Amino acid sequence: MALKFAAIALLLTQFITATLTTRYAAQPPVELKKLVTASTSLTRRDADPETLYTAYNLSVPIDHFQNESAYEPHEDGTFPLRYWFDAQYYKDGGPVIVLQGGETSGSDRLGFLQKGLIHQLARATNGIAVVLEHRYYGTSWPVPDLSTENLRFLTTEQALADQAYFSQNVVFEGLEDKNLTAPNAAHIAYGGSYAGAFVAFLRTQYPEVYWGSIASSGVTEAIYDYWQYYEPIRIYGPPACVLATQEIVNVLDTVFMKNNTVLADQIKALFGLEELEYNSDVMNTLSYGIGGWQGRNWDPAINDPTFSEYCGNITANSTLYNSTLNSTSTVKNLIRIGGWANETTTLTRAMLNLAGWVAQSLVAPCADDINGCYNTHNATFYAQDDLSQTWRSWPYQYCTQWGFLQTGSGVPKTILPLISRLIDLPFTETICREAFNITTPPNVAIINKFGGYHIAYDRLAIIDGEQDPWRRASPHAPVAGPRKSTTERPFILIQGAVHHWDENGLFKNETTGDLPPAPVRRTQAREVAFVKAWMEEWRAGR
Repeated sequence: MALKFAAIALLLTQFITATLTTRYAAQPPVELKKLVTASTSLTRRDADPETLYTAYNLSVPIDHFQNESAYEPHEDGTFPLRYWFDAQYYKDGGPVIVLQGGETSGSDRLGFLQKGLIHQLARATNGIAVVLEHRYYGTSWPVPDLSTENLRFLTTEQALADQAYFSQNVVFEGLEDKNLTAPNAAHIAYGGSYAGAFVAFLRTQYPEVYWGSIASSGVTEAIYDYWQYYEPIRIYGPPACVLATQEIVNVLDTVFMKNNTVLADQIKALFGLEELEYNSDVMNTLSYGIGGWQGRNWDPAINDPTFSEYCGNITANSTLYNSTLNSTSTVKNLIRIGGWANETTTLTRAMLNLAGWVAQSLVAPCADDINGCYNTHNATFYAQDDLSQTWRSWPYQYCTQWGFLQTGSGVPKTILPLISRLIDLPFTETICREAFNITTPPNVAIINKFGGYHIAYDRLAIIDGEQDPWRRASPHAPVAGPRKSTTERPFILIQGAVHHWDENGLFKNETTGDLPPAPVRRTQAREVAFVKAWMEEWRAGR
């Protein structure tokens, strides 16, 4: 099915949110298909970064761990690991600053070479800025297809070894006369989200290769049932929107759990989702709006407006869509059965407006094939495993090692969840079973052995957003406890920020008194300052 206008518009923000982001609790096919379609890091005001930076490849081993049984049968070959670089500020003695691309095509990160933190760091330190692609993403394929057997080399351990190998062997075109490999040159890693955790692990596992790392929104604690994803939204989100969402979800859950087919069909018809067989798929589709929280960004050009639009609809003081008025009596009855009769007036308006917004934003773009968009129980789709099915990479990683399954069922009974309790572990693991025949929980211990919440090392910076839904998987999680921030071990929480808000930036002529906002501006200035201090330390030891 072709992606229509709503899906295409969302690609404009994909580069900043990456694939740890999903606006749904579980990724339905409509989201997975976006990962097959080439995305872009462009905003209307920018030049295409792919025309500015040449792509290069370094041959790296497919299998770095020939003695580990997990990778049997072993492979002796190599594959091309793609990278780009910008050496316009380089002077002798400057660092190599490597942005790890993480769980998306490296080309989605090229905008950060133009403007963003790594650009700022390269300019301030006379360094080279690099974007390095992760194995099994973009064009960095070690295998001929994405069958489950051929995905066995897709582990964080193998990818960490890739980046260490890169820094020990890279030769930059035009700088062949200089030895810029580690440790002859100071290599410093940056990453956001999954890549943030990745570069934190890189610093602790390869300290002789990487002089320093900056882990932004790094999800260093792998968590199987990550119901906490929605907690920052509940705590920091607009109170009226949060309350309306909780009450709507509770109404629909209560009705669905009565196992009354007539009532279930009324809910499906209200939202234009009659084609969906599973009630959990209906509720997963309705999680789209609240899930837009992570896509918020301080730069209006790449901010995803989904969350604001959703909240604006369900908290409006009037009914916004005439097309929903005929459903008023049905909605009032559902509210009564759902146990919220005392809130009938407010909830009726909110549910009618949600129905209108869903029809416009989710149903209309997929009107030809609702099942193809939102049915997560799609064995035919999951069976595809040729190299064009690039959506398979990140689900394989979270099904095998990382977890982060975002459930409503895991929310404590004392809290009204923001997504349905029908969204439970068996539902979110559907893709694991059907795409990869994985029927056991992810082995999060493989990841958490690297340090989890408590990972710490000299010249490892931990940067997080106060309101980030991934904060509770990071060293800034409330359960992790406080730390003192120092130049050697920076520990910075960006006030009001969501997901790796320090990563992107503006051209000089785009900055205003309010952009970047003061907390981001201060954080980026601190990052430049401590990296410069790290470089002084490096030079002093030469």
